[in-house]
Amino acid sequence: MKPVPANQANIELAAELLRHGKLVAIPTETVYGLGADAKNIEAVKNVFAAKGRPNDHPLIVHIADVADLPNWAIDISPAAYKLTETYWPGPLTLVLKKRPDVPYEVTGGQETIALRVPNHPVALAVLKAFGGGIAAPSANRFCRISPTQASHVEEELGDKVDMILDGGACAVGLESTIVDLSGDKPRLLRPGQINKTEIEGLLQAELDIPINIDRVLAPGMHEIHYAPVTTTILCTQAELEIILQGNAFQHQQKMGVLWFGNAVESELFEQNIAMPETINEYAHLLYSKLRELDHAGLDLILVEQPPQTEEWRGINDRLTKAAKPFNTDFNGTLFEAKDVRWILRGFWPFSLFSD
Repeated sequence: MKPVPANQANIELAAELLRHGKLVAIPTETVYGLGADAKNIEAVKNVFAAKGRPNDHPLIVHIADVADLPNWAIDISPAAYKLTETYWPGPLTLVLKKRPDVPYEVTGGQETIALRVPNHPVALAVLKAFGGGIAAPSANRFCRISPTQASHVEEELGDKVDMILDGGACAVGLESTIVDLSGDKPRLLRPGQINKTEIEGLLQAELDIPINIDRVLAPGMHEIHYAPVTTTILCTQAELEIILQGNAFQHQQKMGVLWFGNAVESELFEQNIAMPETINEYAHLLYSKLRELDHAGLDLILVEQPPQTEEWRGINDRLTKAAKPFNTDFNGTLFEAKDVRWILRGFWPFSLFSD
């Protein structure tokens, strides 16, 4: 499916397709979403099928305005309204208790629902023309690199989508922050551009960060996510020095590097990409540059670790799920036997690693 311009005629057509249970890829400020009528169970099932996504993984429902919240959620707390007043429209998703009439198919079988108002003129125009909630996970195959351009959606999903609205490159480029307000304490389920410190300052309450969860509570909580097909390694500056000195990965023929800041030229590397040192610019480019390296015919993608500070938590979260830690402790080789799936992922169908 070729992308089409996001003009008024195509926006109206997109709304009509959604009413008929079709799938429409729409741009948001974060990433492109694979949209379906959130109240149409068959359409929602088609989203899971198109992505190859397990049906117990909740979807985010996009709404046009905060006034629509009571149509989807109950027991909406003052904290929720405080966050929406500050950050909606914007890259913040709230998890709240769902209304009884919200289909379990869209919530992954859970009693909670993830909601947000996107900050993109095309997404908002489609929502208003459609007149309902749009379930819209990232418009890519499950666990793959999220799409930040319409061409990425075409590459990922092809004819599995009925329309791709081209709204240009996504401004933020990183999925939304997800805050769970369905329980007694607010919880940060997924970091993003809006960071933990900002939210805690606004709420005057500490955000819990859940660990050892036995089920996926929100998008992006899978162990492997946002990942290139090419084996990807997250390295510190010191670890990259080891590689530059020729003390690791000599058996690899082609390597590319996503540097933090200035690139270091070396004959060891087929591709060198220097990333910005500012958070927003880095996030904006991250997925498109990972995708560029993934298409370069490399054996390994190396990513230099950005600063491990609270402000960079969202970016580091994506990188740790997309990449394997640096390791040369095993007879000069990279992986332990238990990590064989990371070796194979560049050669076997990716669906094998979506469990």
